[in-house]
Amino acid sequence: MALQNAPLGKSSEYPQHYAPELLFPVPRLDNRQRIGLVDGRWPWFGGDVWQAWELSWLRPNGVPAVAWGIFRIPAASPFLIESKSFKLYLNSLNQATFSDPSQVIELVERDLSSASGAAVTCQLYSVDETAHIAPRPSGYELIDDEPIEVAGYEPCPGKLVAEGETVTESLCSHLLKSNCPVTGQPDWGTLLIHYTGPKIDRASLLHYVVGFRQKQDFHEHCVETVFTDLMAYCKPESLTVSAHYTRRGGLDINPWRSTEASAPAMVRLIRQ
Repeated sequence: MALQNAPLGKSSEYPQHYAPELLFPVPRLDNRQRIGLVDGRWPWFGGDVWQAWELSWLRPNGVPAVAWGIFRIPAASPFLIESKSFKLYLNSLNQATFSDPSQVIELVERDLSSASGAAVTCQLYSVDETAHIAPRPSGYELIDDEPIEVAGYEPCPGKLVAEGETVTESLCSHLLKSNCPVTGQPDWGTLLIHYTGPKIDRASLLHYVVGFRQKQDFHEHCVETVFTDLMAYCKPESLTVSAHYTRRGGLDINPWRSTEASAPAMVRLIRQ
């Protein structure tokens, strides 16, 4: 099993020295084959956007520096980065000395690119900067109050309904919840769907989202499952699916998959 040697679910000492070997890559192919993608040609553009809120290193005079950062890992990379290993790796920078933030960026981009198998980008920001926070992105309609009754908590893509006129809509649900595939700890998120195609029945979509409540899987896998299910059962002309998960260990992840090459605007949500 790919996760046998992962730090998930195990006691871990926080590193006292820079340790890129802590990064634990997980093959994406296993999950993609599980959801029916077997030829190596993925039906999407996309990426995994990580936000890190506990970043620190030492200046040459020994005084700590702090920042927050955004890391973008291409969905085309052969590996995703397991989140606890990512946290431990970032903490290994705490006692490392850098003369300039650009040195931190160069190092982290190199290490994450090596671990994921594709070019990763990093941006660092001052914790003293004002950041815009929203409950959900502008223009997205909330579906969480649709009248449904729930009897079980398993993904049910066969119940998705899309028919009638072609529309362009942006839909949001704050009720996405899945569980860590190793520890079983809950992962909370906001799901965003932008599409053009036959109108999706919102009650059926909400029922589908709630069905993830007991699903054990990585965040990235959940988003890819939603994308492929919507493409298969709702037949949209274009589709973008993204999820904004709440942070754990100072990290939150925001995977997106889309039929369009351009990335959706990155918005920090209230729960992040």
